[in-house]
Amino acid sequence: MITDPFFYLCAIPAILIFGLAKGGFGGGIAVISVPLISLAMPPVQAAAIMLPLLIMMDAVAVWSFRGKWSAANLRTTLPGAIMGILVGAFTFRYLSDDAIRILIGIVSVVFCLNYWLQLALEKQAQPSLLHGSLWGSLAGFTSFGIHAGGPPMSIYLLPQKMEKTQLMGTFAIFFAVVNLVKLIPYTWLGQFDKTNLLTAAVLMPLAPIGVRFGYFLLHKISEQLVYRICYFFLFVVGAKLLYDGAVSMLY
Repeated sequence: MITDPFFYLCAIPAILIFGLAKGGFGGGIAVISVPLISLAMPPVQAAAIMLPLLIMMDAVAVWSFRGKWSAANLRTTLPGAIMGILVGAFTFRYLSDDAIRILIGIVSVVFCLNYWLQLALEKQAQPSLLHGSLWGSLAGFTSFGIHAGGPPMSIYLLPQKMEKTQLMGTFAIFFAVVNLVKLIPYTWLGQFDKTNLLTAAVLMPLAPIGVRFGYFLLHKISEQLVYRICYFFLFVVGAKLLYDGAVSMLY
């Protein structure tokens, strides 16, 4: 088990932030978690420790939003997500975390700027097999590497302007399936050694706390504010990922 105090200083807020995102504020802010833990260890190990915790969070989120999800959107995104995970598994050794960060960062920032510059546009998007497959596969791929599937799914789901609990319920079911599927390649690649599993077990009690707190906050604020928060965090995280990836590749 990891005993470094600095690791826990990074890991505890990272887990609570991820839970908060799953409970009430979409996937954007959750992208902060793996980079935060990566301050104390390699990103690959950080992702391995996080996965069992995410599955626990998913279980709490699915129960919290039970019956409140969009079946149409799950049908259009999950097959592509599974393909994205497979691509991630077989290209794992060739993946660059920085390249993934730059890709997610560019797409997220451009998406948010486009939204803010066209606020007068009232057209509401609808579930689409083409768009759902595209963003679902990208979400599966980026989720496999650094648990960063939230921004691609936000780009697909937010323009549909669903009721806030249905939006979060759709996120919950999508990532519950994605994270369970990821167990297979993570095990195959040998990422669940004793150290990672014991460390995840010690941190496990924190997993439901953030989710339930996010769920509590979701029911205390307006739907409009929920969407504003989602777009804001998506932009901030996208800009941070873009910056981090570019700086790391340059230096």
